[in-house]
Amino acid sequence: MPPPIKSDFEVIRRNKVYEEVAKQIERLILKKLKPGDKLPSERELAEMLQVSRSSIRDAIRGLELMGLVEPRQGAGTIVREVSAEALLNPFANALKHRQELVGELLDFRKMIEPPLAARAATHASAEEISEMEEILQRQEKTQGQGDAAIAEDAEFHYSIALASGNSVVLKVIDTIMDLLRDTRERSLQVEGRSQKSLAGHRRILAAIKRHDAEAAKSAMRRHVEDVEEIVLNKF
Repeated sequence: MPPPIKSDFEVIRRNKVYEEVAKQIERLILKKLKPGDKLPSERELAEMLQVSRSSIRDAIRGLELMGLVEPRQGAGTIVREVSAEALLNPFANALKHRQELVGELLDFRKMIEPPLAARAATHASAEEISEMEEILQRQEKTQGQGDAAIAEDAEFHYSIALASGNSVVLKVIDTIMDLLRDTRERSLQVEGRSQKSLAGHRRILAAIKRHDAEAAKSAMRRHVEDVEEIVLNKF
């Protein structure tokens, strides 16, 4: 077992909390832990650093992209063997991994979400369509108040997956949306992007309301490709 580590941490008091959390965990990994050691749990780290568990998750995700840690099912987050590349140029290494991950996730979205939209066009109930409309109304209202409506954006995509009636699909979409949370925030901050996203959502919903599976599929693919163009240009 690694030695006690609580004293190695300092209370976080900066705006970009997850970045400072990542720096402290990285320092601990490089100085004190060895490959195969297990990091404390999210709850323990949150208590030691006095930050939210979401900040801990974001920090660990960043360290994973840098190749420093590896989440293992049932075992927690494990320290990896640190490569010379990660030590010499951690930022370039992280950027490379991040670009690859985001590109693959967006590619996967293009594989799965257009068929889901097509299925929603033929399977969505009147109540589910009404819920989609309500989400877009809230998205428009939030954007009108000068906000990017990030939560509503994710909620709309989830509602389409929900209309598929497949619990496995819901779990997959949940995972994708969580992994792409940062990229969604980035893309929706680009000038004009949130309005374009709302317009894309309206095209998708219009096709679903018409029960036009092919139009819904096409509208969703166009929407994800628009997101892809903006997001990949941001990295």
